Amino acid sequence: MSDTVAGLLQVVLLLVMLVACYVPFGDYMARAFTSERHWRVESVLYRLVRVDPSTGQRWPTYAAGVLGFSFVSVVLLYLLQRLQPFLPMSFGRGAVDPSTAFNTAVSFVTNTNWQSYIPEQVLGNTVQMAGLTVQNVLSAAVGMAVAVALIRGFVRSGTDRIGNFWVDLTRGAVRILLPFSFVAAILLIAMGVTMSLRSGVDVTGVDGAVHTLPLAPTASQEAIKELGTNGGGIFNANSAHPFENPNGLSNLFEIFLLLVIPVCLTRTFGTMVRNPRQGTVLVSVMGVLWAALLAVAWFAETHPNGAATLAAGGALEGKETRFGIPSSILFGISTTGTSTGAVNSMHDSYTGGAGGAVLLNILLGEVAPGGVGTGLYGILVLAVIAVFLAGLLVGRTPEYLGKKLGRREVTAAAVSILVMPTLVLIGAGLAIALPGTGDALNNTGAHGFSEVLYAYASAANNNGSAFAGLTVTSNFFQTTLGIAMLLGRLVPILAVLALAGSLAQQRRVEAGAGTLATDKPLFGVLVGGTVVLVAALTFFPALALGPLAEALA
Repeated sequence: MSDTVAGLLQVVLLLVMLVACYVPFGDYMARAFTSERHWRVESVLYRLVRVDPSTGQRWPTYAAGVLGFSFVSVVLLYLLQRLQPFLPMSFGRGAVDPSTAFNTAVSFVTNTNWQSYIPEQVLGNTVQMAGLTVQNVLSAAVGMAVAVALIRGFVRSGTDRIGNFWVDLTRGAVRILLPFSFVAAILLIAMGVTMSLRSGVDVTGVDGAVHTLPLAPTASQEAIKELGTNGGGIFNANSAHPFENPNGLSNLFEIFLLLVIPVCLTRTFGTMVRNPRQGTVLVSVMGVLWAALLAVAWFAETHPNGAATLAAGGALEGKETRFGIPSSILFGISTTGTSTGAVNSMHDSYTGGAGGAVLLNILLGEVAPGGVGTGLYGILVLAVIAVFLAGLLVGRTPEYLGKKLGRREVTAAAVSILVMPTLVLIGAGLAIALPGTGDALNNTGAHGFSEVLYAYASAANNNGSAFAGLTVTSNFFQTTLGIAMLLGRLVPILAVLALAGSLAQQRRVEAGAGTLATDKPLFGVLVGGTVVLVAALTFFPALALGPLAEALA
């Protein structure tokens, strides 16, 4: 069987798995966030933190909960890293450098999981489990909570309450992320992923010498790392490491894990607004964008320029031979489209066309299908912009799901989509202007520019993957990338919650003869065009200087 046929069969099997889960899992998540009954363990948690789960919150209160919880999480994770020598199972590893500890704390709390250190050498098991793995769960639960709050904005009428942040956070973690990641971890162990509390094991190599192979509680972190679209590896090689991703079966399962919640949340949206076709339109847009970029990257990697790659029959540098080109590209497009950032191949080694595809996937705003929660509220914001543009074309007040989109709503949506490009372009511009950046680059010219642009795109979009040719251990990069992660996460969340609050206060408007049908294929085309148009107008000059110039060279 050829690699192409095997790759296509993997894509088909992946789609079958996602389709099979779409309705039952999407409906389950809708019930999880709308049920009036509280689980016993949830009630215990509410009493411990003195939260009344029956009390709804206005959007400023909901936002204050998000900000306060995120601030405390950053501080606690920072302290865990700084106090590592005093913790059990630290294996003699010292305190993490302050700038690295700040960057890592911000990274995992914002669901970015950018890593500028070697995990198996820097962090012990306590920090990995009590710090990073806990944030893998909680940061994903925050994203889901914000998405559900926005859905309530469309569903509710004449109220200033959009839910309770602490209830949504708890239900996302307890009812969805923890149980499903537990099952996923067991399956990953069965597929060969390691799980150990030891720091390493001594083995005798073929040269007769004794080597120490690092070990870690891999499966537990690998499961939530993918399911929560986090991406931070417990080993430096991430999902290219055989202990994290040993074979083709585990590779396909991990791709499924990082896609399943973002995809199924569109069904959750359709169920909660009582019109499943609304969710179908959105997931169709996500699917078309994902498939288009997958085709571009696949073609670019199998039809490269250069004598060496042509002789090899494809661009194999930076890829695991057990995966090959198709599985590497399938993972790469899925991880950059979902804000996961996990990698099973080195994106820095991709051809200009494929590198441009994964970079563009991030710059689209990661809505194909996006991260856990963030993908749904991201594409809903773009849907609001699309409806607004359609209203301008026909001279009619735009309406979406029975809610009028006025100045406040469009302003909130505009702020949400403008934050990321601002952070990416300003950050990359500052870095390129500094004379010391050249010393941090392994490449010059177009590819070197792409490495810097990718770093800030990944940080501002809370992705976490990287063109690894850029060394980001300096205080400048640690600080500016950390700021990009914080603002890229929190400012859009505030704008989305403001949008949810404004929508919830409105009375529902019945659809009329001139109302745009948002559950039809035409609206899907409009939303998809808006996604591409926003990215193209914003980033085309930067892409022309980087991956496009490299691909055409």
